[in-house]
Amino acid sequence: MTDRLENHDPSLYNEDLAPIPKSARKWGAFEIFNVWANDVQSLFGYTLAASLFISYGLNGWSVFLAILVAGFFVMWLVNLMGRPSVEHGIPFPVMARVSMGVRGANFPAMVRGIVAIFWYGAQTYFASTAVAMLLFSLFGGSADSGGMLLGMNTLSWVAFIIVWGFQVVLFWRGIDWISRFLNFAGPFVYIVMLILAGLIWLEAGSDLLPQLGTIFQGMGDYEGSSVAAFFAVVGTMIAYFAAVVINYGDFSRFVASERQMKKGNFFGLPLNIAFFSLIALIVTAGTAVVFGETVTNPTEMVERVDSLPLTIIAALMFFAATVGINLVANFIPPAYDLANLAPSKIDFRVGGAITSVCGFIIGALWVSTISQIGIFGFVNTLGAILAPVYGIMIADYYLVKSQSIDLNALFSSDETGQYYYDNGWNYRAMMAFAIAGIFSICTVWVPALESLSGFSWVIGALLGATIYYVIVKR
Repeated sequence: MTDRLENHDPSLYNEDLAPIPKSARKWGAFEIFNVWANDVQSLFGYTLAASLFISYGLNGWSVFLAILVAGFFVMWLVNLMGRPSVEHGIPFPVMARVSMGVRGANFPAMVRGIVAIFWYGAQTYFASTAVAMLLFSLFGGSADSGGMLLGMNTLSWVAFIIVWGFQVVLFWRGIDWISRFLNFAGPFVYIVMLILAGLIWLEAGSDLLPQLGTIFQGMGDYEGSSVAAFFAVVGTMIAYFAAVVINYGDFSRFVASERQMKKGNFFGLPLNIAFFSLIALIVTAGTAVVFGETVTNPTEMVERVDSLPLTIIAALMFFAATVGINLVANFIPPAYDLANLAPSKIDFRVGGAITSVCGFIIGALWVSTISQIGIFGFVNTLGAILAPVYGIMIADYYLVKSQSIDLNALFSSDETGQYYYDNGWNYRAMMAFAIAGIFSICTVWVPALESLSGFSWVIGALLGATIYYVIVKR
């Protein structure tokens, strides 16, 4: 497709942002499945899945139904966002030019980039704790022993540098190597999880099924009706995937066909989430038998077993799982987003290098400083205001533009270009964002809106879409 572009502006174009020809797209349903597998299989993802069965007072079938509803809903959202990128081979920041303007697209790209870089650094630190656990098992000591520098001792620093360096090597090798790692990590984590579930079952013996039944009957002390608890589970799962939904085009652009994308989304979202949650449920029930209480934190589970072989296997699994979600949610997005800010100077590799350097600083300061200063409100605010952008982009592409895109205009600064709007900015889109964004910001800072749970992102997107459509039609 790149040969279809004519007279592209260097300030809007580089080879990484350019449309990928269909002949060069190598991804199929398996690669898309592994995008979602890696997104689910993090330490937080496991804890979340296990907690859903013991925190809301619902029976197991209701929890599974809620998980499936959320999975199908997220699948619908990403199918909408992924379709234009499959059709034209363009990443999220370029797709944003259609509705926001060739210059205005820098705004959502910058916001998404900042959020992703922050969490990239944080997840790099979290992944390093898995490697540190292995090093402590092999060489002795603990995270609290020895001299400290910025809240971490020598082995913790070694683990952090190993994880950071491993990710640098991957991104420097390019998207093909990242894809290979994701394709390895997804199945590998599942295999280890199944082995862990089997070992727990053997250890728990005949007591596991009765405990499983107890959890399945419903536990927890959630305030509100069962209907409210059901939708709270749905909302929680939707919120978990919200960060990847808006920039899903960064992945779908590599897929050979829309059919392959939808197939990968189907197996990777509702079915994958339900199966992973089932494994988490079995393991959690087993911990209640073996340890006398339900343990939803995987690292605590491994520490209690105190087995070197299990620690080695678990550390590798935690490492692969956390690096996998870091690449999917926090590395590829800012690499493209930064490239979009100055395409003539920043390509995917340079964007990845900037992300890695900033991530190193954030991860290195995580224990001593960043986790202590209450910066989460700022980052969560930035993440929330991306919801109206999603709604605006979807409403513009499907309802206003009728799924028609002029590729040449996306890379042109010609004032008569379709996406140049007013000096490169679509002020109608910015107006819709400003209005809908007020709600999104309030969801972070106004306690009364906490009851909306994960649906605040959906409401923000719906508001953005509705307000934009009304403004354009008038």
